[in-house]
Amino acid sequence: MSERSVAIIGASSDRSKFGNKAVRAFKAAGWRVFPIHPSETSVEGISVFPSVTDVPEAVEIATLYVAPPIGRKLLPDLVRKGVREVWVNPGAGDAALLAEAGRLGMKHRSLCSIIEVGRSPRDFPDL
Repeated sequence: MSERSVAIIGASSDRSKFGNKAVRAFKAAGWRVFPIHPSETSVEGISVFPSVTDVPEAVEIATLYVAPPIGRKLLPDLVRKGVREVWVNPGAGDAALLAEAGRLGMKHRSLCSIIEVGRSPRDFPDL
């Protein structure tokens, strides 16, 4: 892969939500961005996929912006897709989610993915 790829689980067209700010942050950092949301169609001009398994390309990392029970339910799809690592943002993880990711053999990190790509949520205003 020439550029890194990320599935943003819980992407949102609402610019005040972190699932939107993450799309903008990863895009600004030069990543190939795949927004994932079951009912959105477009986020920041990028087509949205209802599930990570619908993405027609390889996905390197998934970053979670959903509640822990939803994230736990989606972990098997990430494994099936071949996602190598999951980044669990504040509020998206709990002990059960992290334990399940480990049980499935997924590398996982608890962090703010926007900061991890060298940006701040403040860089992306709600306007």
